[in-house]
Amino acid sequence: MPYDPSAFPPFAVTVDLVVLTVRSHALCALVVRRGEPPYQGRWALPGGFVRADEDLAAAAARELKEETGLRPHGPEGKDTGAHLEQLATYGDPYRDPRMRVVSVAHLVLSPDLPPPIAGGDARSARWSPAESLLGPGEGLSRDGDQPVQLAFDHAQILLDGVERARAKIEYSSLATAFCPPEFTVGELRRVYEAVWGVALDPRNFHRKVTGTPGFLVPTGGTTTRQGGRPAQLFRAGGATLLNPPMLRPEV
Repeated sequence: MPYDPSAFPPFAVTVDLVVLTVRSHALCALVVRRGEPPYQGRWALPGGFVRADEDLAAAAARELKEETGLRPHGPEGKDTGAHLEQLATYGDPYRDPRMRVVSVAHLVLSPDLPPPIAGGDARSARWSPAESLLGPGEGLSRDGDQPVQLAFDHAQILLDGVERARAKIEYSSLATAFCPPEFTVGELRRVYEAVWGVALDPRNFHRKVTGTPGFLVPTGGTTTRQGGRPAQLFRAGGATLLNPPMLRPEV
């Protein structure tokens, strides 16, 4: 039977970004208020349609730059901005009222970022604590006195992205993506505490991260930005897997 394009409904592919950072010791996600239908005025994850001449990675990188001004890490380990990885694909036939839209979500992790500036069809943008966005009812936060629900299926995408980050820092060096190029063990510990939502014992944490070969490399410098005595500065080492893993405490 010959192919008949008219037999198929309109179809599109989008990329959605779960952009996470740590601000004021809390794990925060970037959300934008939609300026156009559908869900006009509702908060949503940043993202957009994949253009005809770009692949998924290029589309995600473009949306990341438009929404945050960041670029993903470059080839051969060259640090050009933020960690970006593909998260999952979402293809419920009714997830978008405009047409059949499949979204390829990406997870973006970066150190503390400045207040976002809305771009594209977004009316405004802000950082919101992930815990509040994933509060009762998952995806319900509060905007003033009114409950707010994320548009489309973005509550589920955000939940999956946060859980990916929580799980991966157990066995990989991904937590260092939330840190500046040089950081203290205390600053790294606060990343784990923010992502996991638990308090960690400082001495045990220090012993584990400094005792894992290739995880942290001393820079030879110190800092007093945390107050108190000078603290030793480290940078991320070459290890990508932690052995033994840094297991998440049971809550």
